[in-house]
Amino acid sequence: MSELRPLATIALADVEALLDAAFGTDRHQRTAYRVRVGLQPIGALSLAWVEGDRLTGCIQCWPVQLNSDDGHAVPMVMVGPVAVAPDRQGTGIGQQLMAASIAAAGDDAPLMLIGDPEYYGRFGFDAARTGGWRMPGPYEQRRLLARGAVPECSGMMGPRVTLAA
Repeated sequence: MSELRPLATIALADVEALLDAAFGTDRHQRTAYRVRVGLQPIGALSLAWVEGDRLTGCIQCWPVQLNSDDGHAVPMVMVGPVAVAPDRQGTGIGQQLMAASIAAAGDDAPLMLIGDPEYYGRFGFDAARTGGWRMPGPYEQRRLLARGAVPECSGMMGPRVTLAA
């Protein structure tokens, strides 16, 4: 039996093993990891796909912001990684995780990710408004995608900063 669960209910070692299997042990060198350094995933949007006792897929979402060149911070959610066990890829698990996470965020939520436009386009992600965005490391501009209420402006992506009251 398969079920969708909050990712926080899954042992961190199991999540890390799945991410290593899906993306390799060098995945921490990717630019996306630089953007979300020091952050914790957003619990309500980060999900696990479990088959029996086995974690076969997961999605994480992160609180990030676009630090616009005009000095404004625009809060967003960074989607990813979306990981599926290599032997279960192509079975729709990733699609179900994406759909559930987007539904939990809300249709107009400001979401962004780094990924294949050919895959993520089916979920409404595109690069139409991200041409002026920058990342703190190497990336392909065509793979910087967004959907929902995101601005068309220039700026640098980074972790969301919340000020203590």
